[in-house]
Amino acid sequence: MSKAVLDKIKEGKVIAIVRGIPSKDIVKLANAMYAGGLNCIEVTFDQSNPADFSATLDSIRAIKENLGDKIFVGAGTVMSVEQVHMAVEAGAEYIISPNVDEAVIKETKKLDKVSIPGAMTATEAALAYSYGADIVKMFPAGVLGAAYIKAIKSPLKHIPMTAVGSVNPQNCAEFFKAGCCGVGVGGNLVSKKLVDEGRFDEITAVAKEYVDALKDF
Repeated sequence: MSKAVLDKIKEGKVIAIVRGIPSKDIVKLANAMYAGGLNCIEVTFDQSNPADFSATLDSIRAIKENLGDKIFVGAGTVMSVEQVHMAVEAGAEYIISPNVDEAVIKETKKLDKVSIPGAMTATEAALAYSYGADIVKMFPAGVLGAAYIKAIKSPLKHIPMTAVGSVNPQNCAEFFKAGCCGVGVGGNLVSKKLVDEGRFDEITAVAKEYVDALKDF
């Protein structure tokens, strides 16, 4: 199962990062993404507000129940084994973290889900991969720059990497040129303001911009 999902993530190229969007709006948002050509959505946990974890799980369930296999949904900012289980039970098909946590990675793989931990250095990336990570999320990509990731990829060609952090339609192709197999996009795509104002057609238009920017990769 995880191999099929991993292939879909790589084919999709872009993971939309949903942070702070009410679960009541999540299906409309997912449909807007899908209309724009994107099929991977990560719904994040807010670690500063555990009381809000249920909203994240509700959103994951809603996406799976309403869009089925159209959208591949994952959980983001997962930082404990307990959260891995919560997310998987809700329907998450991949687990994304901001850090390298051996227990989180190994539990994700034990449950046959795709593991995407976050790293910044070559040491962290190699360590994450040795624990079983399927893809390593290089973060914060916008601060590090594509040249940094290209340098990291040089000795670590065997490790699939995505770029996350300040990725936009104008620079996303640079990260693919640097050797990434995908990008994660938050506020530049999933605008809370546009969601709150019901301007889902504009979100679809931005999604299409990413698809167009990456059509040659």
